[in-house]
Parts: sequence; C-alpha cells; structure tokens
Amino acid sequence: MVGMADQTAFTKGHGTENDFVLVPDLEGVRDLSAQEAALLADRRAGIGGDGVIRVVPTALSTESTVLSQATDARWFMDYRNADGSVAEMCGNGTRVFATYLRREGLETADEFAIATRAGTKVVRFESPDLIAVNLGPWRLAQQAIADEEGFDALVHLGRHEPFSALSLDLGNPHTVVALPEPVDLDTLDLHLAPAVNPVPPHGSNVEFVRPMGAGHIRMRVHERGVGETRSCGTGAAAAALATRFWAGDVTDTWTVDVPGGRLRVRALPGQEVELAGPAVLVADGTTDLV
Repeated sequence: MVGMADQTAFTKGHGTENDFVLVPDLEGVRDLSAQEAALLADRRAGIGGDGVIRVVPTALSTESTVLSQATDARWFMDYRNADGSVAEMCGNGTRVFATYLRREGLETADEFAIATRAGTKVVRFESPDLIAVNLGPWRLAQQAIADEEGFDALVHLGRHEPFSALSLDLGNPHTVVALPEPVDLDTLDLHLAPAVNPVPPHGSNVEFVRPMGAGHIRMRVHERGVGETRSCGTGAAAAALATRFWAGDVTDTWTVDVPGGRLRVRALPGQEVELAGPAVLVADGTTDLV
C-alpha cells in the first residue's frame, strides 16, 4: 500500500471493537512521537482509535529488548495508547496486527511470532474469524501480600464503597475488581479513571467483572492512557484468571463477554494464558497528520 507524496498510509482495524490505527513503517524510518500518536488516535481531530500500532521490522527497532527478539519474530508491534504513551502490548491489537501482516503478505503462515515490548507472542489463525495468541506468562503482581480472600488492592470509583481487587501482570498491569452483587455492571460510570490503592507504579488497566456461570464472565474495563474501551484482550485474560483464582475453579477455558463482543481465554500449562477472538480491518487511507 503506497501513500501519496508527503502523506502517510494507515489502516484502521478492530478486535471486538477495541480499535486501532496501524501505520506501516516497513523501512524503519518513522518513529511516531507521543503527540503524533495521540493526534492519529483522536476521534475528532484525527482518525480515531483506542491505540496506534506502528508496523516495523523487528531487526530495525532501536529498543534493545525488542531487537533481541529479531531471530524469532520478523515484525514488531510498536504500540501506543490513545494519549500517545508507550505501552508494552495489547491483546486485541496483536490479532489486528497479525491480520494486517497476513493481508499485506508480510506473513503467510497460519502460525507465526510477533515482537512486543512484553516479549515474543505467537499468533495462530484457527479460522478467518478466530485468531488465538499466546500472551505468555502471567503472575499475581503482589502475590506475597494478597490477603486470605485473594485481594491485594482497593479500587475507588465515584461514590461507591471501595471495591476489593486483585493485581495481575500479563506483560502489562491489570487490577481486577470482584464486583459486589448489588452493584450493576452496566450502570458503572467509567468516564473518570478509577483510583487504585496502593497506586501501581506504572498505572493499571482496571477490569470490573460479573460472573455469569461456570467458565463465563462479563466485563467492562477502563484502560490506562485511554479511558473506557469496548474491549481489552489482556484485560479479558486477567479477568478470567482472577475469577478462576477467587473461585478455586479448575476450568481452563473461559468465555468473556465485553461490550464489543466475545473473547475466549484459555489457561495453559506453565502459567501461560491464551486469548482468542476476531479481528477486522475496516478501512485504508492516507493522512498528513504525521
């Protein structure tokens, strides 16, 4: 895909309505600034998205932790939040990124690896509508201080009493709230960022979870640097893992319903986790915003 002179090509895509602006940089010559990424993601002044993904050869990255992945992954998913801040990775974004690579002929196999700031992730196309990605290892972020009920944090949201929560690290930080039964998930006001105590050193995505039955939950999420989104892939995995932990449930496969659709989460051996769902590329164009 070739843009007009002095313009930058882009593709818009989404995974369960978690949407992204992809900018190809196949020669590794364009390093988006925070301001440029934020403008691309702006829904009024820019193209609009929950994040921006620069598509760049791993071997051309200037980040040593990414460059070390070049022997395993040809392409680096350089991910930025909607406010332009750099992020480790994005679960839904990995599927959109992989779908773009296949459409452009940059990858042709049904399974391949991509590089992220959270390490190498292996993507597998189970069907055109279902793409799975091994998100890799996960851990309880503060396992040593989690209380006997499985909580290690409090989340403050509006006029609600503080919610008990559990902190997990999936390569990026998450705080999962066990929503009390009387509180309606659908009417929570997530326009403002929830306050997490203790304060996570690098911020946190915050998931609010309602169990629906064995191996089935509903979730809403406020993402750091973005706000409420229609879906969060790593957040869905964190929510399923936290619910599984609280319930002592040995179920390995979970259905996670988010406002933008449905995702599948699988607990894998070795304390790894897999995310699966759709990815759609909806538009291509050029812009002079960057």
